[in-house]
Amino acid sequence: VQLQASGGGLVQVGGSLRLSCVASGRSFNQHVLAWFRQGPGKEREYVSAIVWSGGSSWYSESVKGRFTISRDINTNSMYLQMDSLKPEDTSVYFCAAGQITADKPIGWIVKPDEYDFWGRGTQVTVSS
Repeated sequence: VQLQASGGGLVQVGGSLRLSCVASGRSFNQHVLAWFRQGPGKEREYVSAIVWSGGSSWYSESVKGRFTISRDINTNSMYLQMDSLKPEDTSVYFCAAGQITADKPIGWIVKPDEYDFWGRGTQVTVSS
C-alpha cells in the first residue's frame, strides 16, 4: 500500500493550496482516508477525513469553512483544497488510510494511532 501526498508549497496569508494524495496497492472501499498535519515540536493533528465509499466528510474546528476534502474514486485520489490560509496552518501535511472495523472506538477518525497506512508528508508554509 502506498499513499503519496503532494501539492505543498509556500503561500501568503489568505492564499490557497490544493493537496493531493494518490492511494495505491489495495481497495479502500472499507476505509476512511484523512489528512493530518504536524508542526515543528507538535503532535500530529487531525485536519479532515472522508469515507472512501460513501463520501461523508468531517473537519476539525480549526479548518472548518476554509478547507474542503474530496476524493476521486476513479483515480484513487484524495484532495484537500485549502483556502484563506493562515500562518498557523504551516505544517507538514500527511494523508492516511484507516480501515473501518467494529472494534475501533467511537471518534477514532481523529486519532492518528487508529490509521493503518501513512504517506510521506508535504510541507505547507504560510507566510505573513
